Amino acid sequence: MLQKKIMVGILLLTVSILAACGSGKDREMDTMDHSSPSEESMEGMHHSSSGELPEGLQEAENPTYKAGSKAIITADHMGGMDGAEATITGAYKTIAYAISFIRTDTGEDIKWHKWIIHEEIEDACDVPYEAGDEVTVSTDHMEGMDGADAVIDSAVNTTVYMVDYTSTIDGQEVKNHKWVTESELSAK
Repeated sequence: MLQKKIMVGILLLTVSILAACGSGKDREMDTMDHSSPSEESMEGMHHSSSGELPEGLQEAENPTYKAGSKAIITADHMGGMDGAEATITGAYKTIAYAISFIRTDTGEDIKWHKWIIHEEIEDACDVPYEAGDEVTVSTDHMEGMDGADAVIDSAVNTTVYMVDYTSTIDGQEVKNHKWVTESELSAK
């Protein structure tokens, strides 16, 4: 009887250790950096949008890049963005946030998603959020984002731009992409 209890104890200890370690794939997903996208992390991303603006968003008064002007995208939120020529479709003064969240549809842990804006946070307070603050997302830039609880990774008071561009990878036309910050654009 004692020998049986010892064997059960060893078995339980072994299972606990293996469960705590997880597989290499699990660890890789937990540390995925969404700011340098992989094919897997971009699944469900909405390249184009309707162009509908969140309530309360104000146009920038004197943006560096005016609606209708051209610029070069220097960000790689998604494959095919970096180096693409953008046509500015709107410029807005707001706070842009990089966030980490768990997708509500797949459970995938998304790190440093760029960008959501202050007006896309559910019941947003009147003051900017700071790194470490917890919020609920109220936008659907990608599947599984709307309604997700998120942690603010960084906040930038900036002009954000909605842009049209053609993917440098597959030639896909992207309309009204939300959002690119002013520092992620350069003059054409």
